[in-house]
Amino acid sequence: MYRNVNAGHVGCSLSAAEILTVVKFSWFQPGDELILSKGHAAAALYSVLAEYGDIHDTDCATFYQEGTLYAAHPPPGKIPGIRFATGSLGHGLSLGSGLALANKLDDDNARIYVVCSDGEMNEGSTWEAVLFAGHHKFANLVCIVDRNQIQGFGRTEDVISLGDLGAKFRQFGWDAVEVPGHDVDALSELYTSEICRSRNKPLAIICNTIKGYGYCELENTVACHYLPMTEEQYSKMVPPPGANGV
Repeated sequence: MYRNVNAGHVGCSLSAAEILTVVKFSWFQPGDELILSKGHAAAALYSVLAEYGDIHDTDCATFYQEGTLYAAHPPPGKIPGIRFATGSLGHGLSLGSGLALANKLDDDNARIYVVCSDGEMNEGSTWEAVLFAGHHKFANLVCIVDRNQIQGFGRTEDVISLGDLGAKFRQFGWDAVEVPGHDVDALSELYTSEICRSRNKPLAIICNTIKGYGYCELENTVACHYLPMTEEQYSKMVPPPGANGV
């Protein structure tokens, strides 16, 4: 999708691909909600929704083109599995907290999963939501932080140091756990772990990831946040049919 329209934000999608896949295919239950707060990774979300069967591959083929619903950032209420417009960073966890409150008032145990970037941890609105959710003990709210340590204009620790994110969440009344964000087995097993199933607090999952995971020479660089991939880089990542005996 990115190569077809010569668009950037490839690195942001690749760091979150396993997270979105596991949430949708392994953790998701009827009634659950998934909010991609880091909406610039929309292509990864569209891919997962297509594999899951919520949308079609032909829909994804219109990504970022004139007249499409499948914009560079998710639109609200137009695509199955996408309830809110996201990408103006710092809003996703507030939206998720609102849904968690509604579920708690309705005695509904459905879970709200919010996938955030570590860069949007700079946003004050994010920490308002963290405070609010911790105070109200939203046990049905899960914030998953894509901790790739790179944001639009630099490394997170150089822009605004985040330090020990897990400790910060705990101080605000959350449970928190770290996990390797590209390890599908570790992510899947987390769902049945004690910290994920037996609690009375919201849960923060800090996923240690790599920006542009698998993205040739641009992996783990600031450049892979915005730069589109060249044809050469694309061919390295996605060999044509028949290459290497495949």
